[in-house]
Amino acid sequence: MNRILISLIEGTKIAFSSIWTNKMRAILTTTCIVIGIVSVTAMNTISDGIDRSFESSMDMLGRNVVYVDKWPWGFGGEYKWWEYRNRREMELSYVDRLRDLTPSASEVSAASSRFTTIRYRDRQADRVNFQGATVGYFRTGGLNLEYGRAFNDSDVHRAARVAVVGGSVADLLFPNEDPLDKQIVIRGQRFTVIGVLEKRGNFLGLEDFDNMVVVPITAFGTIYSLRGGVQLAVQFPDDDSLYEGEYEVIGAMRQIRQLDPLDDNDFAINQAALFEQEFQGMKMVIYGIGIFLTGLALFVGGIGVMNIMFVSVKERTKEIGIRKAVGAKSWEILLQFLMESVVICLVGGVIGVLLSVGVTQLINQFFIAYLDWTTVLNAILICAAVGILFGYLPSSRAAKADPIESLRYD
Repeated sequence: MNRILISLIEGTKIAFSSIWTNKMRAILTTTCIVIGIVSVTAMNTISDGIDRSFESSMDMLGRNVVYVDKWPWGFGGEYKWWEYRNRREMELSYVDRLRDLTPSASEVSAASSRFTTIRYRDRQADRVNFQGATVGYFRTGGLNLEYGRAFNDSDVHRAARVAVVGGSVADLLFPNEDPLDKQIVIRGQRFTVIGVLEKRGNFLGLEDFDNMVVVPITAFGTIYSLRGGVQLAVQFPDDDSLYEGEYEVIGAMRQIRQLDPLDDNDFAINQAALFEQEFQGMKMVIYGIGIFLTGLALFVGGIGVMNIMFVSVKERTKEIGIRKAVGAKSWEILLQFLMESVVICLVGGVIGVLLSVGVTQLINQFFIAYLDWTTVLNAILICAAVGILFGYLPSSRAAKADPIESLRYD
């Protein structure tokens, strides 16, 4: 055991000495490994970032919420828009009726939205998601207040000009002052800010969920007509009650719409699960492409290491002969050159990981990425594996060399 440990230490020393002696060759070799490791870590950071962002995005959307719309969420397959457009719109009056007909539901809400410009004095926020909603929307939409208050039933009944703003809107319009009780202008009408929402971040790293303003749906209706319909949301206490709750909602809507037993549903039931199914397919495509590219990069890097190791073995043929002549075992020669191969790969791996930190920050400017410590550990283990795999053949050749022939080599 002691001899193996001594051989490992000596092999590592010789490896670093060889790398230092042949700096240019080592740089060219490690460059291939660096590219491979950066590719591996970039793929992992993107996949980890997508997973984390997707989980938080599904929480924003509401996992235990059933959405009732005129239009189904379209993901793949045939989208029969010519049939959907002839459906009747969802009505605000459905909220109370759904609440009565779905006893297992914990909340029912309605909302409608438009993108518009919000102004405060000489500042403005463009393409803000302007939402008109009932009081229950704060629960079904997973909206929590940072400070201030939400509007109440009284505000909805009297179409009060009050607004709750998202964090991004608050930062843009009120960078150095308290937004509460300030008046913002929406489509020429003044609304008083009564609350600011907690920041939730981006949906799948793309749409800013904090770039929004929520007002009573009745006040929204004075600006934009509700004849275009609303989106209904029915929330259930937990995921277990969601499955049966969906059928409860379907039955309630068929009763509200007065459909005959043989009539098709003239409404759509949407859930976050539709996003999850689509996401799984998208993730498999991303993973497949990523694995192919990183595997190709590491294969090229490994071939480079193998070629350099063959050159190194040939250059040190006489050294191998001398070591064998003084009693070195074949496994010690094998271990020495394997350690050199592994060290070259690990040096490239460390450089690749350091570069990956910057690459992750760069990716985050355009997409979503997250560098976890497990990704770093995996990258180091991959480097060691590449070094052993591609260094074994030249190391084995060195170990099997005939000592007499090696001593004669010039």
